[in-house]
Amino acid sequence: MTASNRNGNSNGNGNGATRVSIRAPNPQIEDSVFKMFRLDGKTVIITGGAGGIGYEIARGLAEAGANIAIWYHTSKHAAALASTISADFGIKTKTYQVAVEDYAAVEKGVVDVVRDFGRLDIMIANAGIPTKAGGLDDRVEDWNRVRAIDFDGAYYCARAAGLVFRAQGFGNCIFTASMSGHAANVPQEQTCYNACKAGVIHLAKSLAVEWAKWGGRVNCVSPGYIDTAISADCPFEMKEEWFSLTPLRRDADPRELKAAYLYLASDASTYTTGADIVVDGGYTAR
Repeated sequence: MTASNRNGNSNGNGNGATRVSIRAPNPQIEDSVFKMFRLDGKTVIITGGAGGIGYEIARGLAEAGANIAIWYHTSKHAAALASTISADFGIKTKTYQVAVEDYAAVEKGVVDVVRDFGRLDIMIANAGIPTKAGGLDDRVEDWNRVRAIDFDGAYYCARAAGLVFRAQGFGNCIFTASMSGHAANVPQEQTCYNACKAGVIHLAKSLAVEWAKWGGRVNCVSPGYIDTAISADCPFEMKEEWFSLTPLRRDADPRELKAAYLYLASDASTYTTGADIVVDGGYTAR
């Protein structure tokens, strides 16, 4: 019986007949692990790219050679941050004001990026806002706004980019989910946020299965407590309870997330899809 070759599409069965394999071909892999992580010439959209986590993601991917399209909503510093990244790493950056809860705006933003950069390789759907109350105390209009940005917005970004990716036969989407999609963390009450992030995790898994047939990949990262402006106004007592429930007894510097996103964005992760990388100091391991 003829042994199948590594990327072969058929095998002899010993009787002169041929069986057709459904096996997909392997990608071309760099032997150097450092080269695997390079993103030279690729274009990345990062939503919420002027925020604490988004900005550090942008810096990490730019350092690996990617050109960065920063999407923001209200930031007054987006252009300056983009200029800093460009100067530090010698790559192209451009900013776009996009309301991710508006699908027409998202679709236009993707079209604009492809026009300005000539290509799109990676969408990082990172924009999100927190819930300020529990499920019974949250105002319905606040629930709808959080859901529209955190869940609908994530889907809209994946959809608009995914249509480009499917047409070109490749592309990579990475969601920012949360450990709150795995656990109802305390003492803050945030049912809407938790539910949205759990939905994002399953959205990533579902799209990963659908996109695989044409060469697309979808994954997500679930951060724990991160030292950013969003958590800066939280009371001392609340943060102390967070630390008591986190095995590493601290929150994270947003730079501690960069490597997870770089792995998922790069060719180091070509066999990784439908995955969720939890970076939470051990919170959900308890």
